[in-house]
Amino acid sequence: MPPRISPLRLPPIGFAHRGARALEQENTLAAFNRALEMGATGLESDVWVTSDNQAVLDHDGLIRSRRWQRKRPIHECRRDELPDHIPTLAELYRECGSDFELSLDLKDPHAAHSVIESVDAAAAHAGVPLRQRLWLCHPDVDTLVEMRNLWPDVRLCNSTRLSRMNGGPERRAAILAEAAIDSVNLHQTDWTGGLVTLFHRFGVLCFGWDAQQPRVLRELLDMGIDAVYCDHVDRIRDALANWYPEQQ
Repeated sequence: MPPRISPLRLPPIGFAHRGARALEQENTLAAFNRALEMGATGLESDVWVTSDNQAVLDHDGLIRSRRWQRKRPIHECRRDELPDHIPTLAELYRECGSDFELSLDLKDPHAAHSVIESVDAAAAHAGVPLRQRLWLCHPDVDTLVEMRNLWPDVRLCNSTRLSRMNGGPERRAAILAEAAIDSVNLHQTDWTGGLVTLFHRFGVLCFGWDAQQPRVLRELLDMGIDAVYCDHVDRIRDALANWYPEQQ
């Protein structure tokens, strides 16, 4: 049975949340490689920048070491002070190639410049454009507008919750469309078919995070969602294969 609402992006992106974290240590090269091997079409992580300007992939941005009496934020550390399992963005591209969408949650908005430098270097090495497969995510619209002015060809995503949309979803959709912000990312419980249709009417893609269960994935795809984030790559793969077999 075809989806009740057609997505704007066909097929939708299946983002492996922090890599294949259900099977490997999250946010590691092993987790990212495993996710791609299992059929993920996108990878997701949080990104931070070190004191020596290296974009690195980690969740909470705090590092514990036996040499230190307390946790230290990544921005206070050099790259060589970080644990070995934390990869740089450059290492991700070297290890995993470039044939995937990449969603990066900018916990530190100052990391964006380092991210773009790493992506451009990887693109030059691979001989393929990568900015258009990079999704920079942030909750603040004004921050996203600043990034749009700097980088017209990078994909931008407003990660938020329905309850935090001042003025309601229609006003937020209009603001995102006017600012050329590509997508909005909401928790899976926020989405309805009507809300997807509203954002699509403004040309804004709809992403759903924390879509962990097969039933939830099916419901989101039935609404016409354009991307899902999930810890279980096999569930993403199977859900997309079921709804869009001709695209696999």
